[in-house]
Amino acid sequence: MQPWLSFIIAAAAALALTPLACAASRWFGFLDEPGRRKIHAEPVALLGGVAVFVAVVLGVLAAGPAALGQDARHLVGVLVGGTMALGLGLVDDRLDLKAAPKLAGQVVIALVAVACGLRVTLFIPVPALQWVMTVLWLVAVMNALNFMDNMDGLCSGVGAICALIFGGIALAHGQPMAATIAAATAGALLGFLPWNFPRAKIFLGDSGSHLVGFLLGALALLPHYYLLRDPSPTFLPVLIPLIVLALPLFDLVAVMWQRWRQGVPVYIGDTNHISHRFVRLGLSAVAAVTVLYLLTAVLGFGAVVLLWAPPWVATLVVAQTLGVLALVTALQHFGARRQSTGH
Repeated sequence: MQPWLSFIIAAAAALALTPLACAASRWFGFLDEPGRRKIHAEPVALLGGVAVFVAVVLGVLAAGPAALGQDARHLVGVLVGGTMALGLGLVDDRLDLKAAPKLAGQVVIALVAVACGLRVTLFIPVPALQWVMTVLWLVAVMNALNFMDNMDGLCSGVGAICALIFGGIALAHGQPMAATIAAATAGALLGFLPWNFPRAKIFLGDSGSHLVGFLLGALALLPHYYLLRDPSPTFLPVLIPLIVLALPLFDLVAVMWQRWRQGVPVYIGDTNHISHRFVRLGLSAVAAVTVLYLLTAVLGFGAVVLLWAPPWVATLVVAQTLGVLALVTALQHFGARRQSTGH
């Protein structure tokens, strides 16, 4: 029952703490001012990430040592890395960091997590390569969720769905620590969501999107997707993290590719994300975010099937993932054409 207890406590804590974070944002001047690409007309509080972080910690601690005592190193890596991700985002929210120091901070956070035992292995028994792959993975996911924080409720809702999927996988494999962290993350984000969607009274801020990205990147590394003592029918379960996080990662790659083609620095923000393209197709912002929730859930539940699926079913799951991304690409292209023609 510990994961459910963690979920409930984290959700209740986030629901109660978020109004306090709103007040603290105005007191300390952590506000997202309107202008440039912003669609809000008034300053919006930015300390949502702090409320989510405190709620996650409370949810995790509520599980007690029975759920958390398996591997203290991994737990320390998640909590310390999450604290550092939150801190980096707070500095960015306050000072609007340049790309280079922000990237350097993300790499340091990833290295701390690696030093605490979080690793991408992919059956490669070379520690140096595992370190490099893990750093690249965590940095990519942090940036992907940071990029996805571009509409009310998008990052928090997608993050909650992904955390629930990772938590279910951890439970299926009997890994209570990973399940507890996932449950606390999902609960905190869902408790925060009513204040952030459909009309945001507070944003996650860069602190919150970095935190969510780090937690999801770490949760992707905690469960064992292919167990030698009880192997899956195929090796394809190693693709589960990529499929669960397919939409944020796809959005990151697509947006950076387009900026590069246009000769614009990849770190300069714009309105060419999947959510913006859906709005240009005629959807409301709320509808666009809801569609992305549904697509994330479809991909995530498909990924879970890989744990037990025979080869032909696993192949269909991979084909479904590619099909969803192809559909999103086609819709994005159509949205871009509508914008260029003014229709």
